[in-house]
Amino acid sequence: MTRPMSAPHTHRDLIRRALATSAPSVVQAGAGEPPGESGEGDEHDPLVIANRSQGKRPREAGVLVPLVEREAGLNLILTRRSEHLPTHAGQISFPGGSQDPDDRDAVDTALREAEEEIGLQRRLVDIAGSLDRYETGTGFILNPVVGFVDPAFTPRADPGEVAEVFEVPLAFVLDPANHQRMTAVRDGRRRRFFAMTYETYFIWGATAGVIIDLQRRLEDL
Repeated sequence: MTRPMSAPHTHRDLIRRALATSAPSVVQAGAGEPPGESGEGDEHDPLVIANRSQGKRPREAGVLVPLVEREAGLNLILTRRSEHLPTHAGQISFPGGSQDPDDRDAVDTALREAEEEIGLQRRLVDIAGSLDRYETGTGFILNPVVGFVDPAFTPRADPGEVAEVFEVPLAFVLDPANHQRMTAVRDGRRRRFFAMTYETYFIWGATAGVIIDLQRRLEDL
C-alpha cells in the first residue's frame, strides 16, 4: 500500500513546482503592487529613475529565501539589519548582499552571504529555485534564491550586519489576509507597496515584494 505524502513534503513539492512555472524576470521597486492598481512608485520609482538618468548600472545582489521545516510547518528565516548600516538600517531582510567577482552566480552569492551574515553553511541548504529578480530604488537588482534549510541549523549572527535572526510561519506571510496595502510619499512621488506585520516585525519593501511573488506563484498552481 502506498503511503500518502506527508504535509511538509507536499509543501516542498508545491514550492518547487511554483518556482519552475516560469523563468525569473526583472521587476522594479514596488513589485508588490496589486495588479490593476496604478501605484506611481512602481515602474516610476523616483530613485530608479534617478539612477538610470545618471547612467548608473544597478549592482547585482543575491539573497537567500531560507525555509526551515518545523513541527507546525515551514518557517521563513529573516534577519533584522543592524542599526548602524548606511542603507536599510534596522529593516527586515533576507540574508544576502552584493555579488562579488569571485561568485559563480546568484546562488553562490546568496549562499556565501548567508554564511557570512548568519552562519548558515551552504551544505545545510537544499536549493529549490529562484524567484523574480527585483530592482530596488537604491540601485540593486536582487536575485532571490529559495532554499530548504536543515532544521538542525543554529544561527550565529554577524553583529556588524545583523542585529537579529528570527523565524515567521510561512503560512502567515503567504496569507493574503495578512498583507497590507500601504502608501508613502518619497521625493514628492506617491508609492504603493505591500507590507505585513508579524508580532513586532514590520516586513515591507523588497522583502515583502519577494514574499508576494512566492505567494502568487503558489496561488497560480
